[in-house]
Amino acid sequence: MAFQLYEPFMRRFRPRRLRLFYKLLGIGANTRVLDVGGGSFFWDLARAEGLPLPRITVLNIRPPREEAREYFTWVIGDARRIEFPDRSFDAVFSNSLIEHLGDRRSQFDFACEVRRLAPSYFVQTPDWRFPIEPHFVTPFIHWLPRSVRSKLIRNGTLWGILHRPSLEVCRALSQEIALLNVRDMADLFPDAQVLSERFAGFPKSILAFKSAANPPLHSPRHSPRHSSSGSTLGPGAESPWVKSKP
Repeated sequence: MAFQLYEPFMRRFRPRRLRLFYKLLGIGANTRVLDVGGGSFFWDLARAEGLPLPRITVLNIRPPREEAREYFTWVIGDARRIEFPDRSFDAVFSNSLIEHLGDRRSQFDFACEVRRLAPSYFVQTPDWRFPIEPHFVTPFIHWLPRSVRSKLIRNGTLWGILHRPSLEVCRALSQEIALLNVRDMADLFPDAQVLSERFAGFPKSILAFKSAANPPLHSPRHSPRHSSSGSTLGPGAESPWVKSKP
């Protein structure tokens, strides 16, 4: 049921996000990619889109179960303390993981690991400013204190009404999910370019990326500011992503 609830959003945004990852980081068949917190979805999608599959390692705290594939290696591990040597990969990819790490210390540890493991990275997370909380598919609840939020998840969110989680699960989720804003991402990834994905005029997602294949013309901290209507992806780029101002 969870996948059915989110599937329309995934089908709309994730193919475009995947193509952006390939374009910005110059991903090819020989690129060593670490997907932190991921699974089979993006790589099944890459095959369906006719994109070359890189040399993929998926790191997750859970075993693969039905997501096991012959075209990637699955490693069980903690995103805050990843047991690979420095620069073991060419690129790190992470989609909608960092907000699940609970607190800023854990998010900082994750960001340090991402930057340590590869010269390029692509880290996406939902934007705290978007009025609908994406995990519970309910407006405004993420702007409330955690103590209030945990009491509303079961009966005051679409996800809670459909799934009927226990009070313990509601409390755990309230502690687990910590959405970020643009400044948070810029602080966690100081060498990145930070883009904002907009939907219906609202900032929906944040992307922090660094590309060794396509380095920026300007330092990320001193790059020219663009208005919310200007794309940074070049002429003819089909994308809702725009450069964000922290």
